[in-house]
Amino acid sequence: MEYVQLGRTGLSVGRLVLGTMNFGPQTGEPDSHEIMDAALDAGINLFDTANVYGFGANKGRTEEIIGTWFAKGGDRRDKTVLATKVYGDMGEWPNEGKLSALNIRRALDASLKRLQTDYVDIYQFHHVDRATSWDEIWQAIEVAIAQGKILYAGSSNFAGWHIAQAQEAAARRHYVGLVSEQSIYNLFKRDVELEVLPAAEHYGLGVIPWSPLNGGLLGGVLRKEGDGRRRLGGRAQETLEAHRTQVEQYEDFAAELGHEPGDLALAWLLHQPAVTAPIVGPRTREQLDSAVRALDITLDEKALARLDEIFPGHRPAPEDYAW
Repeated sequence: MEYVQLGRTGLSVGRLVLGTMNFGPQTGEPDSHEIMDAALDAGINLFDTANVYGFGANKGRTEEIIGTWFAKGGDRRDKTVLATKVYGDMGEWPNEGKLSALNIRRALDASLKRLQTDYVDIYQFHHVDRATSWDEIWQAIEVAIAQGKILYAGSSNFAGWHIAQAQEAAARRHYVGLVSEQSIYNLFKRDVELEVLPAAEHYGLGVIPWSPLNGGLLGGVLRKEGDGRRRLGGRAQETLEAHRTQVEQYEDFAAELGHEPGDLALAWLLHQPAVTAPIVGPRTREQLDSAVRALDITLDEKALARLDEIFPGHRPAPEDYAW
């Protein structure tokens, strides 16, 4: 495993992040524990979760599964860089969601209890809260840091100008501010190249892409469809039909290179200079092992150019759309 610093911090993280969203809804506790053990064995040290994972009546269940894994001991907590998120409503009563100082305090304490730990390495804002001032948010985070409950703050799903807002408000308080941004980023979804990636690079944030396979569309879906292993439905099928030619070209190019389509999609992200590490969210141990293979793939300029032909990207704004 190659390790890099997360943005401008001194924190070392592996080039893949273990996403835990499937733990609980899709993957039972024993299998989830096995996947986390295998991730550590593979050198993956940054684990990502959120207080709402588990969803519906089971919100918080994913954090509980991670907590029971930590409770097994064996230096599991010490070896893990733990990231969780706050924003989503955890109940129907006022102040049980978003980024007020009150909710940050309560939600963080509840997450720590479920996770069976006394601190979170990276506490991430799951969405921007337009109703709460950054001075209030940063004051709450500074208090949590002083209490030893978190070490760093990160964002998720922010626009470039939201990152700028956050960082300028933090600078006025002489505080480091955000250290990472989680955004959807893959060969299909490249909008972050316009402003989010330039903002992250300017302010020294590590970029952690989620949905690197775009819901499975970059994971060899046509081949799986052809041999009966998988049949998409709903919006995923509509998206596939709208982009079938692109997906066909992509899967053919992956075969030409001798790689699995999903491995190629991850490898492409790992070749993007702003990216720290993409999130992989395995439902099974086999899916985790498959993702790790991408670390060994090197793409030359010709291969990267061909992928840009199949899935055109963006130049930074405003050059992308203006002189």
